[in-house]
Amino acid sequence: MKMSGLFSALILLIIQGALAQRVKVEPEVVSYPGQTVTLRCQFPNPGETQLTQVSWIFERTDMERTNIAVFHPGFGVNYPTTSPLVGRVSFISVPPSLDNPSIQIKDVKMTDEGRYICEYATYPSGNEQGVSSLVMLAKPMNTATTVKVTAGKTPVIVASCESSNGRPAATISWSTPLNGNVTTPRTTNNPNNTVSVQSSYMLAPQPSDNGKDISCVVSHRTMSQPEIFPMKLNVEYPPQVQIKGYDDNWYKGRTNAFLICQADGNPAPTTFTWKTLSGLMPETVQVQENRLAVQKVDDTINTTFICEVRNSLGSGRDQVAVFVREQPPPPSNTGVIAGVIFACILAVILLGVLIYFLVFHNRRQQHGYRGTGKPAGAPYDSFTRLFGSAKSGKNGAGNNGNNNTPIYRGEVGLNEKTPNQGMHLGGVALLETTHTHTAEDILLSREMDEVERKKFDELEEEDERYDHFGGGGPILQLRPHEVDLDDDMESQRDGSVISRTAVYV
Repeated sequence: MKMSGLFSALILLIIQGALAQRVKVEPEVVSYPGQTVTLRCQFPNPGETQLTQVSWIFERTDMERTNIAVFHPGFGVNYPTTSPLVGRVSFISVPPSLDNPSIQIKDVKMTDEGRYICEYATYPSGNEQGVSSLVMLAKPMNTATTVKVTAGKTPVIVASCESSNGRPAATISWSTPLNGNVTTPRTTNNPNNTVSVQSSYMLAPQPSDNGKDISCVVSHRTMSQPEIFPMKLNVEYPPQVQIKGYDDNWYKGRTNAFLICQADGNPAPTTFTWKTLSGLMPETVQVQENRLAVQKVDDTINTTFICEVRNSLGSGRDQVAVFVREQPPPPSNTGVIAGVIFACILAVILLGVLIYFLVFHNRRQQHGYRGTGKPAGAPYDSFTRLFGSAKSGKNGAGNNGNNNTPIYRGEVGLNEKTPNQGMHLGGVALLETTHTHTAEDILLSREMDEVERKKFDELEEEDERYDHFGGGGPILQLRPHEVDLDDDMESQRDGSVISRTAVYV
């Protein structure tokens, strides 16, 4: 039974919903005060349903219902005198029809906002209706202002913002770097059905807050964008005083010494008063407003000066004790010390750069140039360095300190070797003209250190690569001669031999 009852109720609701949808109205109509608004209603395609009467009912927001217009095909039109819209509401068509009983309201007021029901009396279905909501809009009057406050520790209202006589209620927010609090908005419903909203900003104001930025932002449905009210806080406080100008270098005989009394207050300071702790002002002192000038420093200036400043809220003061020296302090060595430090740093940098270039040049000379000043790639200098080394012999004698003794290379047989000649890889004989160590003696000698051994190996590898280079001959070579090489040599007094054959490079 319960299930069947619920099913029947559901079917009834569906039927009623379908019937209600047969009356066509606008769900929402928006209007401003003073305008004429049209509320449309239609019953299209009634079919077998008979339309007998149509009525317009006004339902306030407090759910009070009032008939404002009635039309019956047989009895005509009726506008009840108890309606709050009497004299301002009427059917659009004259005479009206049941097919289109739309109405219009002239000079709409804020109190006209509510639900308007277009209700048909039909047979055999009964009453069918459609509901339109009239939404009244009113652009509010927005204002914002700061509140003059005195600096203190208690939070007070420093700025207020109000949106008056708007519909619907406006939204108020604050934009500021201050660390205060926003009060809960206060909403007031006015007799004309408008709404006023007020918001305040609270802060424990400090002197440093004076002049700080704060903005009230009002948003409303009637405005395309929020309205912003920028403001500056107005915090009043007594003068804050500070004396400047004393550099702790007042000595006897100094002229044109002065003190400046700086004061900040709201409202602005009105009076500046200079005095001393002893009560007597030195004769060499001249006072002009906030400036105290000393024409010439003497022992009477050795006192405490006080500056007192007043405004409408009170006073503030500061003092400075002046110590008069017998003579000016010695000049500071700060500049000299700084100059010496800078010069030392510069010298270290230059020394580092010099060492770097010397090392770089030395490495370059070792890899690219020898003692003769000729390129290291030439066989002349390479073998001169090896066979004519400046190292001393076992008896302490070398080549007279001269490392420039020429070495001649000639093309001879692979297995041929003459006196004073050393055999080089590739069949190139080395002919010495001085009594220096041969390559074999140097390699077998214990005087040769590991570095020289490595250099010699590198030079041999280099010459071997050169000798095997396609078609290339030695850089320095003897011209072919039919006579034996021994007949071509001429002995010298110093023990050396010189070739008579010209050598081409």
